[in-house]
Amino acid sequence: MMNKVLITGGAGYIGTTLVPTLLELGYIVTVVDNLMYRQTTLTTHCSNPNFKFIRGDVRDYELIDPLLEEHDIIIPLACLVGMPACDKDKLAAVQVNQDAITHISDVVGTSKKIIFPTTNSGYGIGETKDGELVYCDEETPLAPLSLYGTTKVNAENYLKENSNGVCLRLATVFGISERMRLDLLVNDFTYKACTEKYIVLFESSFKRNFIHIKDVVGAMIFAIEHYTEMEGESFNVGLSSANLSKMELCERIKECIPKFSIQESEIDNDPDKRNYIVSNEKLESLGWKPTVTLEDGIKELINGYEIISYNNKLFTNQ
Repeated sequence: MMNKVLITGGAGYIGTTLVPTLLELGYIVTVVDNLMYRQTTLTTHCSNPNFKFIRGDVRDYELIDPLLEEHDIIIPLACLVGMPACDKDKLAAVQVNQDAITHISDVVGTSKKIIFPTTNSGYGIGETKDGELVYCDEETPLAPLSLYGTTKVNAENYLKENSNGVCLRLATVFGISERMRLDLLVNDFTYKACTEKYIVLFESSFKRNFIHIKDVVGAMIFAIEHYTEMEGESFNVGLSSANLSKMELCERIKECIPKFSIQESEIDNDPDKRNYIVSNEKLESLGWKPTVTLEDGIKELINGYEIISYNNKLFTNQ
């Protein structure tokens, strides 16, 4: 049984949900993370003999290469996430998001399982027909609008051409994690509803797809278990019931927080011009189904924001 998993960036938003799930399923897990935000996530697993943490950088190939040889499954989560983070340090964005992935591909080839979480933001601005957005599927041409999207698309293409990796094009993720992020749309809007009770929307009609963090983890486990059916291909991972505009999302949040005031502005604009809807039929046809609704996720976030201190560093982007 192939059960040794290497996760780069495993102390981040997704990793802190993925790691305990893998351990519960009996996998042996090694996490490499540089802890750039001084987070103390994953410490509860240190007593587990199947868990190992290594503080290091994914760009340190002398560290990474032996680990690639020792493990059966590679899940490269290390990433500078989102347009602002990538624009702030463009060189690091290319090195971490793209070059480190192509290096893993070159070292591993087709000898290991690689589950690569990429992004459906590569669809950029979706096509329209009769004034309505057309669903983007895995055959839709990719046209990323940001350096973040470009690095992820380049890494995805290289991986599929050279390693037969499974690429999961994640919708915008939401939900509570030990390593919390507020820069994600559902998390951010719900936070504003909880704390400020109002929001001003720019380009409120722009749409995108959403997915709960637990279902992202579920899709990764599914890809490990169905690797031979999925290798060398890309799969959209999202809630088919949640292709929503910013305004529609805020209205869903308002159903849970009635005092949430939603305003629109025509004066300014959102630098993130993504606007698309996504079909998740390809992955669903293999038997994968999401388990957490948007409404349940919003309620979870409302609960979580009562517990987590608003002033600590758990909300820093990673």
